[in-house]
Amino acid sequence: MGGLERQFEAELPGQYVDLGIAEANLITVAAAVASTGVLPFVNTMAAFASARALEQVKIDVAYHALPVRIVGTHSGLSAAHLGPTHHAQQDLAIMRGLPNMTVMTPADPAETVRMVRAAAYLPGPVYIRLGRNPTPPVHAGDDGFTVGRAVRLRAGGDVTIVAAGALPVRFALDAARRLAAAGIEACVLNMHTIKPLDVAALVEAAETTAGVVTVEDHSVLGGLGGAVAETLAEHHPARVVRVGVGDAFCSRPGSHEEQLAQCGVSRDHVVRAAESVLRGRPDVRTSTEQGESP
Repeated sequence: MGGLERQFEAELPGQYVDLGIAEANLITVAAAVASTGVLPFVNTMAAFASARALEQVKIDVAYHALPVRIVGTHSGLSAAHLGPTHHAQQDLAIMRGLPNMTVMTPADPAETVRMVRAAAYLPGPVYIRLGRNPTPPVHAGDDGFTVGRAVRLRAGGDVTIVAAGALPVRFALDAARRLAAAGIEACVLNMHTIKPLDVAALVEAAETTAGVVTVEDHSVLGGLGGAVAETLAEHHPARVVRVGVGDAFCSRPGSHEEQLAQCGVSRDHVVRAAESVLRGRPDVRTSTEQGESP
C-alpha cells in the first residue's frame, strides 16, 4: 500500500476498500456496490483498467449503466520507466467505444478537481484518465468546466490545435506561441471530454480555420484524433492531422517526454503538423518558409 492509499484509508476509514492487485475483481465489486445506490470511485493504472478488467467494465458496469467512476492513472506513456506492459496507448479507444461511458482527461490539477466533482453527478459510468507525474497549471484561475464542452485556451484564425491531457495541452500551447512568432495564429482547444465530444466547437473550428491538428498521449488509432476525424467527416469535412503515438509499442528507455517525442508527440511535431495544414493557404507563410526550424 502506497502513501496515497494510506491517506485515503486514514481520512475515510469507512469508505475505503483495498482489493489488492486484482483489477477484474475491483471492477466487479464496484459494480455490486453501485447497484446498492452507493457511488464508488475506483482507482488503478489505466492500462489495467482498460485491458485486464475490460470484460468486467463492459458487462458488469457499462452494460448496466452503473455509476462507477473509474480513475485510471499512469495513462499514455506516463509510466515510462515501467515499459510497454504498463503503457496505456489504447485506453481511450477502448473506453469511448463502450455504450453509456463518459470519458474525460484533465489538463492540470485544478481541472482534475473540477472534473472529479462533476463526475459525481453524472449518470452512468465514467472514465477519468490521469497521468503519473506532477504537472504545472494550464488554466489561469477558473476557466470554467462543463462536461462535454471544450475550453478555448487561445484564440486564432489560421489553424486549430485540439489537445487532451496535461502534456498534449502544454505542447499545443507551446506550439501556438512558436507559430505566433512566425505570424501564424493558432486556436487551442482543451478537449478534456473525449466522450461526449464537443461537436459544436469542432464544427466552428473547421468553418473558421484552415484545419485541425489533434494532440494526444495515445495511439493515433481510436483516440482523440480518431474521434475528431469521425466527427468532422460527418458534420463538416475538414483537413485533420493527428499528432499521437504511432502504431507501434514504445520499448526504448527514457522519460515520459523523451518517449513521447520518439513516438511522434512533441512541440516540434505539433508545429510541423500545423504547418502541414496551412500549406494550402497562400496567404500564410509557415515558420519553415521563413527560415525558422520547427
